[in-house]
Amino acid sequence: MRADGADPAQAEAGGYLANPPAFQVIVLGSGGGPSEDNITGLLVRATASQWAKGSVLAVDAGTHLAAIVKILEEHLPYATLKETPDALPPIPKTPSRVGSLQVGNGAASPAVSAYTSINGGYFTTTGPKATRAGSPVPPPDAAKASRVLTTGPFTDLELPYDSARANAASILRNFISTYLITHPHLDHLSGFAVNTASFQHTSRPRTLAALPSTIDAIKTHIFNDVIWPNLSDEEGGVGLVSYMRLVEGGNVALGEGEGKGYIEVCEGLGVKSWKVSHGHCMKKHSHRGSSSVGGPETSLQYSPSGLPGTETPPATLGRRSLNLGNGHLADDACVYDSSAFFIRDGVTGKEVLIFGDVEPDSLSLSPRTARVWADAAAKIVSGLLTGIFIECSYDDSQSDETLFGHLAPRHLIAELQVLADKVHAMRHSEDPVSQRKRKRPSSGIRLREASELRNRRGRNVHRRRGRRSSPSPSTARLPEEEATPSVSVPVGLISSDEPVLELSDAVPESATPTASSPVASRRTLAPAPPALQGLQVVIIHMKDTLRDGPDVGETILAQLLEHEKEAPLGCTFVISQSGSSIWL
Repeated sequence: MRADGADPAQAEAGGYLANPPAFQVIVLGSGGGPSEDNITGLLVRATASQWAKGSVLAVDAGTHLAAIVKILEEHLPYATLKETPDALPPIPKTPSRVGSLQVGNGAASPAVSAYTSINGGYFTTTGPKATRAGSPVPPPDAAKASRVLTTGPFTDLELPYDSARANAASILRNFISTYLITHPHLDHLSGFAVNTASFQHTSRPRTLAALPSTIDAIKTHIFNDVIWPNLSDEEGGVGLVSYMRLVEGGNVALGEGEGKGYIEVCEGLGVKSWKVSHGHCMKKHSHRGSSSVGGPETSLQYSPSGLPGTETPPATLGRRSLNLGNGHLADDACVYDSSAFFIRDGVTGKEVLIFGDVEPDSLSLSPRTARVWADAAAKIVSGLLTGIFIECSYDDSQSDETLFGHLAPRHLIAELQVLADKVHAMRHSEDPVSQRKRKRPSSGIRLREASELRNRRGRNVHRRRGRRSSPSPSTARLPEEEATPSVSVPVGLISSDEPVLELSDAVPESATPTASSPVASRRTLAPAPPALQGLQVVIIHMKDTLRDGPDVGETILAQLLEHEKEAPLGCTFVISQSGSSIWL
């Protein structure tokens, strides 16, 4: 369905202004090609920064400066003069709504909504069209006065110049301090490379932050004085760009508490990065990504069949062979590295997760997305992660063999189900009612003996089960999610005069629960909401088919919803559009 956005008055009544979003994400490019004017590019800022200098983070920059110019051309004519706010007629309270595609649970979510500047402007247009007709051009005698934007993604930003071009350059030089690059493919980098010429006349270089493999590729293949001048501050370059090499999984020496491992990349925003896989290359070449078993950061990997893979000794540096466990050997295969970034607001502690290009773990020679989901699940349970930006390049008509390291709706739903399962498991393990308690032995020795006896019995049951068509009642196990969690208790800390009761001890079997009793109320509680309830999942990097018919985003959204019917996740899907803002 197409959401037209929320009315500002309704949004205020709904409490959105009382609980303002932590992030604004401006979509400069939502596509994955082949049109060069709409390829991946995002701007992220913490709303608490209030448009402070250096407070905007660019995440990928396939489309960049040109998209900012386009937005300003659309909204600059409706700006007000700072000194004479009455110079222009007032903006209608309810503009026309040109919304992005969005499906939520119940009322339209404020993540993408019609813009009206109210108490700081938390709601923004999702389409580039403003609604005021015939707004006059500012009078010549006020041409040098600064203007404050009142519509669009840059609402409340004060601009010093007359033209969209000059103001776009001002935004680039004064507000965007860091470029966070997921991987070095051109559709994520070309805008940045070309736009480096505008970094002149600034007081410091722009920061390019990425994993070391991405920076090495950019140094070797872009800023090499062949493809593009070396504008970096390394190896005798001009010095307009400074590299920041991120540590995968976060730098444990930085931060504390929930922010441990995050490195501050711009005003108010910290980042933690993970590697993810973006397809593989079978061509014989010097290694340019991770090996099929994870490269230098080797960890336990799984084959597409779900079975652990086994590593054979590397034939050459950085290149390995992987036994997929299904009778096939992927020799001399390397995996393209991409990244997933957790971006943290330093004021609220809220986070947003942004993926670069990524393939499904089920098809990958080096499945690494599960690590990201494990990290994300804990943040969802704690209420810190509010949104995920993830690619879905093709609709389901694309075969697995021609995904080229990308996702289709069927795979995205499967990946989100992995996340939902992890969230459910974490919440279940933290639920005191769901944890079955045991009477503890009177001594540490008895506790250890009981534990060893249970382990021996479990092994015997496992052996017997392999020879039976179905387990008997005496050997049947509970489903995994209902199994009693194994808790390690130090020997000697529990004595016989510290009993822990079973539920059957607390409520005798002879006692029949009444409707008002605690046991009855627990049993009659409404089912828990879906694991990803309230999470915004924003779809990016959609590849245009350049054909007649519905927009590819509409097709992808319809297929996501159809898949989600089978196993409700509870999340809200948003199809991003160039020139829109998303508030999280």
